[in-house]
Amino acid sequence: MEDKSRIIVVGGGAAGMMTALIAARRGHQVMLLEKMQQPGLKLRITGKGRCNLTNTAPMKEFLTHVGQDPRFMRNSFSQFFNTQLMELIEELGVPLIVERGNRVYPKSGKSLDIFLALITELERMPNVEIRKGCRVAELIIEEGKACGVRLADGTSLRADKTVIATGGMSYPLTGSTGDGYKMAESAGHTLSPRRPALVSLKTDLKIPQELVNFALKNVKLTISRKDGKRLSEHFGEMTFTPDGIDGPIVLSASRVATGPLHDGEQLTAHLDLKPAIEEATLDKRLISDLNSNGTRLFNDALRLWLPAELVPLALQNLHIEYYKRLNQITGAERKRLLQFLKDFTFTLTGTGNFEEAIVTQGGVSLKEVNPKTMESKMVSGLYLVGEVLDLDADTGGYNLQLAFTTGFAAGNNI
Repeated sequence: MEDKSRIIVVGGGAAGMMTALIAARRGHQVMLLEKMQQPGLKLRITGKGRCNLTNTAPMKEFLTHVGQDPRFMRNSFSQFFNTQLMELIEELGVPLIVERGNRVYPKSGKSLDIFLALITELERMPNVEIRKGCRVAELIIEEGKACGVRLADGTSLRADKTVIATGGMSYPLTGSTGDGYKMAESAGHTLSPRRPALVSLKTDLKIPQELVNFALKNVKLTISRKDGKRLSEHFGEMTFTPDGIDGPIVLSASRVATGPLHDGEQLTAHLDLKPAIEEATLDKRLISDLNSNGTRLFNDALRLWLPAELVPLALQNLHIEYYKRLNQITGAERKRLLQFLKDFTFTLTGTGNFEEAIVTQGGVSLKEVNPKTMESKMVSGLYLVGEVLDLDADTGGYNLQLAFTTGFAAGNNI
């Protein structure tokens, strides 16, 4: 008969609840500590309240969406991957659907259903105790071993194993304020810089009011360094904000942009408004349109190639006289219009903050954590799961899978 442990899980988010659930199913005595008055606050708002649970991409493809070191996840994914997560959630009574981009959601479209399924299962288990409004101040470490935690009120709680599942620093109003990083650092762990990721990007553009919150569909966004080295390229939808850009392809691009931008580097954004048309083909079309609409005024004729909301931005950047007739447009001016349509270039100057970021980039070094069990290599009996690790991924269900998988690995291997 296997020895059973008393386990403390610090943090009641996705990773913490999964750790507690799996450990309890293995017969351990589990105490789940949540500093907020209710656990799972971030899980309830994820995916704009719809909860993009995971992604059905095969493992090889899935890992291309994971950083900083995708290899770290191979062992734990072999224990618990997207199929197993979907089976578990449906076993708990939540039907799922797969949508565009292999994204998995609850059929109801409600994140709350995922949270309720997990918390209801935990609450019915006699070997699980959930303490809410319970803030952990520090770890108790004796002779290189984690022995429990000390609460903010001075109370000491002893345990055989302790799991840090406190999340990162994104959406701090849900309780993710970086507590776990301090605990990990006190245990001797190395932390890489924490930065907001999957977040909007700020630019040097003067955004016309007409363009704010307007969605551009089927465009290509390329991010490069000033020396021309390309960092990322994404195709899809984006929007303009009062001071920058946002939307699905921007969030994805931000994963590689946030590091350089927070280090003070400025990056260049290249926006292709017509990615489906080759530049030479588009130039021929422009020549034809200019010839066949010769008497139209330029500011009015821009609607031939752009939605109305983009016209003020085009006029602002093309430096072509508004009331010039199309048959007066010079070859150089046509080339400027072509470049605006195929390679509108502007400077990225920063990112949004942790209040709006979906995930935190950076955290506990993966070299200091056992990839099979999530146990610390620095302190025995200490486990680290979820966003506290230096592990983040693209938008599309990948990050929640990381949280659930690392939680499963810890709960299953304690």
